[in-house]
Amino acid sequence: MEVILLERIEKLGQMGEVVKVKPGFARNYLLPQKKALRATDGNKAVFEAQKAQLEAKNLENRKEAEAVGSKMDGEAIVLIRQAGESGQLYGSVNARDIAGGLTEAGFTVARNQVELNQPIKTLGLHDVTVRLHPEVSVTVTANVARTADEAQVQTDTGQAVVGEEAQQAANAVDVASQAAEAVAAQADEVFEEDIAGDAVAESAAEVEAEAAAVEQAEADAQERAELEARAKAQAEAEAAEGDAAPEGEDEDK
Repeated sequence: MEVILLERIEKLGQMGEVVKVKPGFARNYLLPQKKALRATDGNKAVFEAQKAQLEAKNLENRKEAEAVGSKMDGEAIVLIRQAGESGQLYGSVNARDIAGGLTEAGFTVARNQVELNQPIKTLGLHDVTVRLHPEVSVTVTANVARTADEAQVQTDTGQAVVGEEAQQAANAVDVASQAAEAVAAQADEVFEEDIAGDAVAESAAEVEAEAAAVEQAEADAQERAELEARAKAQAEAEAAEGDAAPEGEDEDK
């Protein structure tokens, strides 16, 4: 389906562009939210007639969003939730919860302006994007903790407050990871040394093989020369005997 965008849509296009989208995306989101119009001849004419007004309104909305964003960007909200010693929540924190936290902090934010790919299910500090306008977005921090005191500790340390056993397990994982990296690095060094040693051994073997081949070639050449010398001497001896035979026959006569 082709639609005319009435505002900038990320990864889709700018205001006024005619783009192709899936029918379900258009019917369920773009058209009901008045972010686009069907790309009919009549709607194209309507858009062109209202283009200047729409652009002016968009500019005004963007300026308002930028003003709010300058105050909201970097805002931290505390969300108190029950959780286990491992830091896993008994439930989750969703976009509605974050929008509510920002509203309590003095901002007006709708749930659909909070971009949360999946619910938050662990304690700690979580960065969340809030889109105030198609061209303006800010990042806020959701500080999910069991108590206000733990939330303050998380703010000061930048780490989630979990049980001692869970923390020890996390530390053990870090130590194991570092040890594994060290072993891997050492293995790489040994492997490189082995490769270098193998290369030297192969080079030495090749030199020895070439030397043996040269030595064998020289021995073969010497043997051929001796055989040729023997054959030549035998041929000369046979020729000398042939020359002496007629002289003996003449004397008998």
